[in-house]
Amino acid sequence: MKTVLNVALPKGRLGEKVYDMFEKAGFPCPSIKEQNRKLIFENEEKCVRYFWVKPSDVAIYVERGAADIGVAGKDILLEYEPEVYELLDLDIGKCRMAVAAKRDFRENTERPLRVATKFSNITKAYYAAKGRDIDIIHLNGSIEIAPILSLSDVIVDIVETGTTLKENDLEVKEEIVPISARLIANKSSFKFKGDLMEKVIASLKTQTAEGK
Repeated sequence: MKTVLNVALPKGRLGEKVYDMFEKAGFPCPSIKEQNRKLIFENEEKCVRYFWVKPSDVAIYVERGAADIGVAGKDILLEYEPEVYELLDLDIGKCRMAVAAKRDFRENTERPLRVATKFSNITKAYYAAKGRDIDIIHLNGSIEIAPILSLSDVIVDIVETGTTLKENDLEVKEEIVPISARLIANKSSFKFKGDLMEKVIASLKTQTAEGK
């Protein structure tokens, strides 16, 4: 029985880029490019099965062993600390985790800083290292409006171009960490399917180096 490599791809443009890299690595699956609503695609000849999942869920599929290998943003790995191997920085999907606030914001150090974010653990760790007391307001979307409506003093969020911040009269005040897409693997799969994975890793390393 052939060993099949199960690959979790993040839905969207990033996942399409990642699939192209896997295809170049010798793991094509032409059916994935057909216009349909299927989520799982397999090429038995090349011993690979791909499935599309929500980007924030990739690490869960890999950690739990439903996927052997996948691609997740560094933000997800820092926030949730899944028990996976981080194998390679693919140098794509680049952005940054940052603190942003109104342009005229002046911090009052006499009281806890009110921070709106969906990245509570990254935020806690960042401000703990600075010795700053904070009040975290966990939000799931439209973080930018929190300081405008005086719900928070600042936000901690992913910034790509900064356009959304500018349009809402906000600006980056501090950068926390650069973010990019990372190749991750299930720890058990890495032992048993290491040969297949090494072939992928070697090719992706070469492609990443060439893209720089």
